[in-house]
Amino acid sequence: MAIELRQQLKLTQQLIMTPQLQMAIKLLQLSRLELVDTIRQELEENPTLEEVQETAAERAKEGESEEPVAPVVEEAREVTIDEKINDEIDWSNYIDEYNAPGKVNFESENRESPQYEAFVSSKESLSDHLLWQLLMLSPTDIEKQVGSLIIGNLNRDGYLQLSIEELCEQSGISVEMVEDVLETMQSFDPVGVCARDLRECLLLQARLLNLGDSLVTDIISGHLKNLENKNFKAICKALKVKMKDVIAAVNVIRALEPKPGRQFSEETPHYIVPDIYVYKSEGDFVIVLNDDGMPKLRVNPFYKRAITRNNEVSANAKDYIRDKMRSAAWLIRSIHQRQKTIYKVMESILKFQRDFFEKGVAHLKPMVLRDVAEDISMHESTISRVTTNKYAHTPQGIFELKYFFNSSIKRVHGEDIASASVQAKIKKLIEAEDPKRPYSDSKMAEMLKADNIDIARRTVAKYREMMGILSSSKRKQF
Repeated sequence: MAIELRQQLKLTQQLIMTPQLQMAIKLLQLSRLELVDTIRQELEENPTLEEVQETAAERAKEGESEEPVAPVVEEAREVTIDEKINDEIDWSNYIDEYNAPGKVNFESENRESPQYEAFVSSKESLSDHLLWQLLMLSPTDIEKQVGSLIIGNLNRDGYLQLSIEELCEQSGISVEMVEDVLETMQSFDPVGVCARDLRECLLLQARLLNLGDSLVTDIISGHLKNLENKNFKAICKALKVKMKDVIAAVNVIRALEPKPGRQFSEETPHYIVPDIYVYKSEGDFVIVLNDDGMPKLRVNPFYKRAITRNNEVSANAKDYIRDKMRSAAWLIRSIHQRQKTIYKVMESILKFQRDFFEKGVAHLKPMVLRDVAEDISMHESTISRVTTNKYAHTPQGIFELKYFFNSSIKRVHGEDIASASVQAKIKKLIEAEDPKRPYSDSKMAEMLKADNIDIARRTVAKYREMMGILSSSKRKQF
């Protein structure tokens, strides 16, 4: 067969990701804090983009407006580069006024000013606390070296993560010296610090309470597994003691601290700022987008005028300005589109889950992304991006938008129920149970079936573990 070249016409369709579409998709999946950081970065890099500073007079004027009405989502007007430019700044008068002679005040660089550290309180870390105690003993150079090595290998709970052999290998110091320094540091505050495992940590605390040769230390030394499983009968049989003595010893162990370094935790709480608010006003729900702290953007009019001048700006400069203005316009449009999409999704969620907003979690209905996507004529992937890391403040509390999407659990009779509602019912059953006779997973499955919820025992166990609730044997109290 001969090989030859031929020309052939072929018609195909393909999706082209324009820069504007890429930016819109990127902004859509960002959280509120990430969006603010992105805007701040763009303000630094793009000279044609500026933040509109709202004056106090304008804010007061808005506060004196008529009665608050429900916000209406309007189609955001697209920002175009060729729109009419308003002369907002008289640059000639500004420059003349700036260069005019007048009274000038100078501040000395040597002027003492309060330091930032004077206003910010810093929490003492576990390492600093232990190092201070070590230096109070006036250690030798070798002891200080070993002590610093031990402190540097503690985890945030205060446990030593290296063995004696590894410490000796890293420091090049004898085993006896390392053990002596470790024994000394194990007497430091907080009690139980520098232990190598939970058993050693609890024993250190028990010895401080003068319980060195007691039932408490016997249980800690050899029966931690039975203690974890609350198998007190096995402990009684192994140690040949009475049940009441074991329970008394367990109550002492329960008062000990399994994580001595917890009080020096450097973790800071993360506060959630909702992206949208849902209020109930005059018998109906009102949706309000949260714009607090969100910069209001516009294209700088100075650069708009610059590209209209014929000979004062070079062609390369005009191309650069046009490119930056186009990028600024895309960013503004993408932010407006993001806000409109979030509003539409929240509006659809409110329509499907109205009973939840009025009555609570027990009335949450099964819902999937497809339901909202079909309701507002968008793709499921878009709904998934919108509901990720976005939070809504509702009359029932603050929830992530993804919380409203739940799988369904069948009822014996009637419509299906959302899995989150079933979890809430399981939690309520456990809170109301008798601590001495807690409900098993099978018992809760029977109780839920009597409440018209058809659920298997393994599903109850799965939901219980998802909520971080222990099994009935570990919840039992004596």
